[in-house]
Amino acid sequence: MVNDDSGFSDAFVLEAERHAAWGAAQLEALTAFLPDAPWTADLAQCCYRQGDLDLRVGLLGSYDSEECTWMWGWANPGLEGTEVVALSGAVERYGRAHGIAELTFPVVDLRGFDDPDRMAEMIAFAGMGVAGAPGYIGAPAGPTTRVYFLPDDTQAPVVPFDPITLPRLLLTGAGLIGRSPRHVVSGHFDHHGLPYREEADRITADLPNGTEAVIEFDALGRIMGIKATAGGGGSSEPGRY
Repeated sequence: MVNDDSGFSDAFVLEAERHAAWGAAQLEALTAFLPDAPWTADLAQCCYRQGDLDLRVGLLGSYDSEECTWMWGWANPGLEGTEVVALSGAVERYGRAHGIAELTFPVVDLRGFDDPDRMAEMIAFAGMGVAGAPGYIGAPAGPTTRVYFLPDDTQAPVVPFDPITLPRLLLTGAGLIGRSPRHVVSGHFDHHGLPYREEADRITADLPNGTEAVIEFDALGRIMGIKATAGGGGSSEPGRY
């Protein structure tokens, strides 16, 4: 998703960036959880089956690679008002409330992008983040069509906050889109419900183990250092990256 977002609004890109760190980790966990097997779906029952695994899901949207268009699930005329597009509808309402046009257009035209396929993944990623879903599933539904589902099932793994992996997650997230590392950091703490304080050159968060994480930024807004204590006692030394 790096450096190919100039056709999207700033509001959309920054919203996607808020979910970059936790979302990348969540997608990795979901991918490892899903069996390597064919899939089917019963939209009326909100059911996605892959191999022997049945998951309750919502339909986020679909992407036509020939037309280079993304259609939100809530905009599908055959599914309007049904339970399977409830999560997608929540994304649309969030978009209206926060002035994010791409979340409110029934169909998003991606023909002006260098890599429309990658931008469709960015839309799915942002939708997942807004919905707070534990990942998304993109599956081929024809020669030029992919459908995207959001797990809505307690079986899906949820990646907990971990101060040990925090530096890696923040740096990985900051590299996904690359517009605002500060949004990556604050969004990660927001997702995990951790209080934090913002200053011009740093964000300081209160961690569940009673310690602090300090993320420092340089004059260009890039992450310059991450100091976090892994243990709850005073013997652990902060790490700097």
